Amino acid sequence: MALLDAMTGQKRSLFSMAALREHREAGDRGRLALLVIGLLVVGSVFSLLFSVTTGASDASIVDVIANVAGSEAALNMRDRIIIFDIRMPRAILGFLVGGSLAVSGAVMQGLFRNPLADPGLVGVSSGASFGAVVMIVLGGTIAMPFLALLGIYALPVAAFGGGLVTTVLLYRIATTNGQTSVATMLLAGIALGALTGAMTGLLTYIANDQQLRDLTFWSMGSLAGATWMKIAAAAPIILASFAVLPFMARGLNAITLGEAAAFHMGVPVQRLKNTAIVAVAAATGASVAVSGGIGFVGIVVPHLLRMIIGPDHRYLLPASALLGGSLLIFADVLARTIVAPAELPIGIITAAVGGPFFLWILLRQRSRLAL
Repeated sequence: MALLDAMTGQKRSLFSMAALREHREAGDRGRLALLVIGLLVVGSVFSLLFSVTTGASDASIVDVIANVAGSEAALNMRDRIIIFDIRMPRAILGFLVGGSLAVSGAVMQGLFRNPLADPGLVGVSSGASFGAVVMIVLGGTIAMPFLALLGIYALPVAAFGGGLVTTVLLYRIATTNGQTSVATMLLAGIALGALTGAMTGLLTYIANDQQLRDLTFWSMGSLAGATWMKIAAAAPIILASFAVLPFMARGLNAITLGEAAAFHMGVPVQRLKNTAIVAVAAATGASVAVSGGIGFVGIVVPHLLRMIIGPDHRYLLPASALLGGSLLIFADVLARTIVAPAELPIGIITAAVGGPFFLWILLRQRSRLAL
């Protein structure tokens, strides 16, 4: 019997490997993916330069590059303050936040094996916002020891904790016997988002005037408060999440064939799921802590790239980071120039673009979502 089980397991493993090989050969777009990633790297550099040179300052891209290269005469004191103390932190923070949200969406879509998964849609961002709001409202009272211990990292760590708890609950609710129900995932995400929203509303109700001004920051998302200190607080957490991505790509590729097939191929499925959940919660939590709730980046970017370069996560994850960062930078430039000298919340722009796109994806997937 043991020999029969071993032979059966070996056949399943060989079948899974053959299926994955056929899947890769049918959709192998590696050269195209590398070309797209190269173009996205160039586009990311351009987006950063475009962001820091767009606005009231007369400084050009050439002037900024010359100043960075060591020519102090290229920029006057006013332009240096505007570019290096206001715009550059904003552009870098926007790139980090956009990249982390897009990568989180790609990881969740791979983990749940469905393009509708997104940190904002399934309540993860709401949980992260709740953690951040707890720190803002209660940081001077019962959360004071936590604030004193972590300093500038208290807000992103609190947001990470809220996102992690929400993500774990979501996965536990939506997964039964190793199978994840997309309908259950979406409904559970709505319920968890409503619950955390209610608790956030309660904290908002008891907040004082100063805290209410801070909490307004979370309603629609913005990069207006970007500083080098915020980058120092959020960047280590986001970059640490990015560092584990190369080790998850192969496992996420295997999971597209099903968790059983991935297990027989030697993928440590449970460890992969745990790592993915923690990485998504950390990246989303840190992003929400410094930018508020910015929706739809995590669903639009991976889906666009999947249509162009295919589903291989070895290319999809880095491409998502680059495209997500660049798109959020351009959205931020639009937000601060379209109604200048006023400024639109960036969440309005991402929702205006992402909402119709999500409906289009939903219409394409409705046959799979039929109960």
